[in-house]
Amino acid sequence: MKKVITYGTFDLLHKGHINLLKRAKALGDHLTVVVSTDEFNAIKGKKAYTPFVDRKYILEAIRYVDEVLPENNWEQKIDDVKNNNIDTFVMGDDWQGKFDFLADYCEVVYLPRTEGISTTKIKNDLGMNK
Repeated sequence: MKKVITYGTFDLLHKGHINLLKRAKALGDHLTVVVSTDEFNAIKGKKAYTPFVDRKYILEAIRYVDEVLPENNWEQKIDDVKNNNIDTFVMGDDWQGKFDFLADYCEVVYLPRTEGISTTKIKNDLGMNK
């Protein structure tokens, strides 16, 4: 079984998120999604509209997602890959090169973002980023 992992906040779920999850799942048999907790978002200076427990619940309902885990800190990625027997790490290409250090543990793939949509754009359009 080929196992794939991806990370994100997954706030204000949109088509771009679904495209990422669908393409990530197509790279293997099992997709683990690691979601930033509210506490970790605070450390990063981010605030999600939707609380962690609800974002986790929503992701678990998506057919491409097999497992959802919490992201509590930047440093956990190597342990997540090793402890979950991950074969492929996937992120959007806006993170290109940032996770190449994981290539010692698994394949690293950066997927193109979906054009015209992002959580930042939605928040800006709604006036939430003021």
